[in-house]
Amino acid sequence: QVQLVESGGGLVQAGGSLRLSCAASGRTFISYTMGWFRRAPGKEREFVASITWTGGRTYYADSVKGRFTISRDNAKNTVNLRMNNLKPEDTAVYYCNAAGLGNVYWGQGTQVTVSS
Repeated sequence: QVQLVESGGGLVQAGGSLRLSCAASGRTFISYTMGWFRRAPGKEREFVASITWTGGRTYYADSVKGRFTISRDNAKNTVNLRMNNLKPEDTAVYYCNAAGLGNVYWGQGTQVTVSS
């Protein structure tokens, strides 16, 4: 069982930056690929970024490449999402995700609002 708790969302002007964090409980954190997804108002939840358990590989949605950076600290059971040059279209609820060992877990989400 893995529990995920996101933090770091908020209101920011276009062009600004935010750093989201996800704290995971559970001794098997290192076994999971960690990711971030988001759901904008009126839209389906979409993939944003993910990182393998070693941190050696990262993947990004085309819409965030070059602006967002995902990282993880397995010693601290955390995964972070650094978001730079934010745009109004990045406004969404951001969810932390853990996938592995045949399981998928989700956090409760954190709101990010980017004003123009």
